[in-house]
Amino acid sequence: MGVMREFNRDSLGFVTRCKDFGDVVRTRFLYVHAYFLYNPNDIEELLTTNAKGFRKAQSLRSPFFHRLVGNGLVTSEGDFWRRQRRLAQPAFHRQRISSYGDVMVAYTKRAIDSWRNGERRDIASDMTRLTLEIVVKTLFNSDVSNDADHVREMLTTVVKPFASQATLKWILDNRLPTPGHRRYFNAVSEIDRIVFRIIAERRAVKSDEGDLLSMLLQAQDEDGSQMTDAQLRDEVMTIFLAGHETTALALSWSWYLLATHPEVEKKFHAEIDEVLQGRTPTVEDMRRLPFTEMIAKETMRLYPPAYAIGREALEETEIGGFRVPKKSQLFVFPWVTHRDERYFENPDSFDPERWTPERAEQIPKYAYFPFGAGPRQCIGNYFAMLEIVLLLATIGQRFRFSLAPDHKVEVLPVLSLRPKDGIKVMVEER
Repeated sequence: MGVMREFNRDSLGFVTRCKDFGDVVRTRFLYVHAYFLYNPNDIEELLTTNAKGFRKAQSLRSPFFHRLVGNGLVTSEGDFWRRQRRLAQPAFHRQRISSYGDVMVAYTKRAIDSWRNGERRDIASDMTRLTLEIVVKTLFNSDVSNDADHVREMLTTVVKPFASQATLKWILDNRLPTPGHRRYFNAVSEIDRIVFRIIAERRAVKSDEGDLLSMLLQAQDEDGSQMTDAQLRDEVMTIFLAGHETTALALSWSWYLLATHPEVEKKFHAEIDEVLQGRTPTVEDMRRLPFTEMIAKETMRLYPPAYAIGREALEETEIGGFRVPKKSQLFVFPWVTHRDERYFENPDSFDPERWTPERAEQIPKYAYFPFGAGPRQCIGNYFAMLEIVLLLATIGQRFRFSLAPDHKVEVLPVLSLRPKDGIKVMVEER
């Protein structure tokens, strides 16, 4: 119980302090045995080399999470996962994703047209709303700008049960009909109704709308079979949630870091001005904005969207020289490994230039893994990086931000690393 209380009180601090005991640390949450891995070689073993020897962690198989994403790519296993990954892969081809660049920029310009010099805004809320609108447009070819706040409220409701994953209720898989549980399941049901309606409408039309759903509907396996409505729903929900959460957080923390590091911000604006010369950014500008991309990478080093990645051992195995019993839970922590002084000089400093080609090649491959690694690496990582860079460039062209003086920014580790009470900033036109 002591371990669980300490973890719940300070999750990030607890997993960071555990590293002091070595690269493999064994702990226990009630009856659940857990191993924390901190060495890139062991992380590679878990996520890549011996990936087939593990499945997703117990927490991702809870009724709460399964009700939300079902058997989507995040949670499915084995042959079913391999089939789904094969069917979904064409939808995330670089050429297809690149075609969404204009949508990303257009929606961003529309959003910031209402921003005014000197006003106070919650930039985290703004980024969540914007990336939500973009993912719905690129996924469903639908515009939800008028309903974005309502959809965001539903998403906030469905994330709340994951706020304390090591509590007694979570470990014991509490299924009591509490008010919080009812709100959660009602919100998921409401989202389900929207998704199934769109799937039914699209099946009836049988046309390629140029969005991700069209690609998923058209996808055929080697035997000619296609996804059922339930499978489509699960993949859509996975993309829907992951497709805006990751980018919204990376963007929010980028603005926070830029607001608190004026020299980096100055170089960021100089690159945008030199490359764009006042014109609208395009996909082709990705390679012309290396410093902007480095800002995105460095932000996700310091604030990785997922601070922990978990697996469960399918059989007794050995990792890092230690015997790991069957059904043990194993965790790696980007939050900790990304800040390990063995792999990163001045690890707590915001230094985008550590991602220049010369310096980046000195970093061990599995010391940095914001999108996971191995066969289960996030299928939408290119979508996320494209969106982050284009949105940074589009917004940074017109505005800079300073932190509101009366607002304290704190990290809240839930499913992802969220700003606890948002990120309140003062807007300044450039």
